[in-house]
Amino acid sequence: MTVLEVDNITSGYGEVQILWGVSLKLEPGKLTALVGSNGAGKTTMLRTVCGLLKAWQGRVTFDGQDITRIPAHARASAGMTLVPEGRQLFTDMTVHENLEMGAFTKRSQVHMRRNLERVYDMFPRLNERRWQKSGTLSGGEQQMLAVARGLMAEPRVLMLDELSLGLSPRLSLDLFASLQRLKQEGVTMLLVEQNVAMAMAVSDYAYVFAEGKVQFEGPARELAKTPEIRAAYLGV
Repeated sequence: MTVLEVDNITSGYGEVQILWGVSLKLEPGKLTALVGSNGAGKTTMLRTVCGLLKAWQGRVTFDGQDITRIPAHARASAGMTLVPEGRQLFTDMTVHENLEMGAFTKRSQVHMRRNLERVYDMFPRLNERRWQKSGTLSGGEQQMLAVARGLMAEPRVLMLDELSLGLSPRLSLDLFASLQRLKQEGVTMLLVEQNVAMAMAVSDYAYVFAEGKVQFEGPARELAKTPEIRAAYLGV
C-alpha cells in the first residue's frame, strides 16, 4: 500500500500553469527523489502536495484518504511535514526552542522528550548549540536544525526541499548520511534535490522532472545508469 499518491495533478501560480498532469507514489519506508533542473516544477509539486498551493485538477491521496481539498494545516496534523527551501527558522529563538516549535501537533507533543533525544543524538552539533540562537548558526547547522525540526513533528511523510542548496560538499554528505539513517528507521521521505548524483545514490526510487512533467521514473540506481540521465544530469 502506498502512503502518498498523486494522480494527474495540475497546478500553478495565478494564471501560469507549472504542473502538467503529474503522478507519483511514495512507498512506506522508502526515500523517493524528485530531481531535475532549476525551474522544472519540483518545489511547486511539493507545495501542491502539502496544500500550500491549490491543485487545479487531479487528486492527492494520503493513507488511503482523498486530501485534495483539505487545508495545509490539516495535512500537517495528519503527518505530512515539509522542510522548506531556505530553512525558514525562527532566527531569534534558540536551537532548542526551534525544535520545540516543530512538535506542534497533538500526536507529536506526546513524544516531544523522546524526539528531542532522537534529534540531538542524530545531530550532535545541535546538542552542543542547543541554547544558541538559530540565526547565529552556520548554513550547514541551520539546515541540520531545519531537518531536526521537521522530525519533531513525527512525520508520516517527510518532504525535504533542496537539502544541499548552498552547502559545502562535506556538509552535504553529512546530511545525506542522516537520510540513510532515517531510511533505516523506516521514515518515508520525498526529497527534492538539484544534486542529481547524490539524490540518485541515496534514493530508492526517482522521478525526473522537466517542464512540469515527469520525464523519467524508476528505481534510482537503475535510472542513474541510463544514457539520457547520465548525459543530461550527471555530466557523463
